[in-house]
Amino acid sequence: MAGTCKKCKSEISQNYCSNCGTPVVLKRINGQYVLKEISSVLNFERGILYTIRELLLRPGKNIQTFVLEDRNRLVKPIIFIIITSLIYTLAQQFLHFEDGYVNAGGSEESATTNIFGWIQKNYDYANILMAIFIAGWIKVFFRKYEYNFFEILILLCFVMGIGMLIYTVFGIIESTAKIQILHIGGMIAIVYTSWAIGQFFDKNQKASYLKGFLSYLLGMMTFFLGAIILGMGIDLIQGM
Repeated sequence: MAGTCKKCKSEISQNYCSNCGTPVVLKRINGQYVLKEISSVLNFERGILYTIRELLLRPGKNIQTFVLEDRNRLVKPIIFIIITSLIYTLAQQFLHFEDGYVNAGGSEESATTNIFGWIQKNYDYANILMAIFIAGWIKVFFRKYEYNFFEILILLCFVMGIGMLIYTVFGIIESTAKIQILHIGGMIAIVYTSWAIGQFFDKNQKASYLKGFLSYLLGMMTFFLGAIILGMGIDLIQGM
């Protein structure tokens, strides 16, 4: 078989391009293809379930390996946080549990109230935005390490994705068993996040876990402060 690769235009004589690895003929998309793609995401060796297990047991080491050595063992971080956010959203929409962190009370005409109302209803998306603020504080507390801002965001995509799953599990239990335990899930998620951040940078230093907690706490506070300032600014402009 001879021809030209459709992707890189190199000459090929086998079933795959020797330059970029593109197959000469793509298989048709059918039921078998769809099932294979689903199993590749859900499998215990390389998929989402494997990623969840590894992040629960050894988050720091596994994320370090992903950033510095091997990016094929875990699900890609953006895909991971999208999937976990989707799981949270579906569970919250069906069961109507509240995260309890955001109070959207106040004047209905206030932009600040509307912003906090959006955060309360879209906590999955707000959590992703919050990661940007947390990453900034991590850079401050762990400035002696050479990880750049985007590598820290990768860390937070994985860690906060697990946090979303923790919220989801406790939200499901609260809604089905009628037991007020979601706040416990929130505390466990904060502890997990602090532990994972500290383990990522230096698991042998107790100060790393404290810095991880402070980074998370100050990141949340800065995020909500930014929301308040944005709302007040909008109210001020509208009142002119």
